[in-house]
Amino acid sequence: MIESYSHSGEDFKAVLTYEGWKIGLLRKSERFSTEGIWERHTMTDEAFVLLLGAATLFAKDESGNIEKVEMKNDVLYNVPKGVWHHIIVADEDTTVLVVENSNTSALNTEKILPA
Repeated sequence: MIESYSHSGEDFKAVLTYEGWKIGLLRKSERFSTEGIWERHTMTDEAFVLLLGAATLFAKDESGNIEKVEMKNDVLYNVPKGVWHHIIVADEDTTVLVVENSNTSALNTEKILPA
């Protein structure tokens, strides 16, 4: 009756999509190892919980001001829709839980690539 999901590989993997939710696990990869791609979702907030390891969450406003948060375990960090953000995962042992709307996709996500 109880289902379980895991992800021990690299990058982000949606492990459960149900009705309006998508829950994923984010791990170290080239994409999340340095300051790189900024993104914002136009239809949904995105929530992050550091489960293991170390990660840094960044947010940027329209004026270019950057907020940097060294994530703490078991704290939920919410990035409201429309806010530019980026996450850096420090090492291979890091796992971050990610929750967003199930329809979050390239169709409603804008990206800024590194210069």
